[in-house]
Amino acid sequence: MKALSLTTLALALAAGTAVPAMAQDNGSRLEPYVGVMGGLHDFDNDQYNGSPPSGYRGWLVEGVAGLNYNLGPVVVGAEGSVAKGVDKDIDWEYGAAGRLGLRAGKDSMFFAKVGYQWTKFDSSAFPPVSGDRHYNGTTYGIGTELSLADMGGSADRSNIRLRAQIDTRGDFHSFRPMMGVVAKF
Repeated sequence: MKALSLTTLALALAAGTAVPAMAQDNGSRLEPYVGVMGGLHDFDNDQYNGSPPSGYRGWLVEGVAGLNYNLGPVVVGAEGSVAKGVDKDIDWEYGAAGRLGLRAGKDSMFFAKVGYQWTKFDSSAFPPVSGDRHYNGTTYGIGTELSLADMGGSADRSNIRLRAQIDTRGDFHSFRPMMGVVAKF
């Protein structure tokens, strides 16, 4: 429940800042965004201190919302996410992260992120003797957002970006590739 309230708070802050930013012109430094992504979260086959049992994994559909602040070629931002497991061992994931990006091309970006993520595993994934289905920890990763303007479009900017990222948890004990579409305002 604590994880849900922190993620809800992060998403509410991102959405609350998005409303005033939408009224500004296209030259605004503030850039709110929302997106939908899908991918796999695969936990290491070797169990380590505090990790879930060996070999847990799950296919996910994730919603993200965030706010970037443009500082010329450098971008800083914050993001919240909620993911639902659609197959295998993961039921829900919630996260909040800070991002640091570098603009590329007309409107694309490469970024790194660091944050915290909460995972709730499906009840069928745990043996009956195990009571705690939650696993929390620091997450970090890298990714790119490719603007349609940089993929052959004639416009200088596009509000739609194709996003790909790879995240991990702990000391590289999980692998989480995700891809999707992000719309900026």
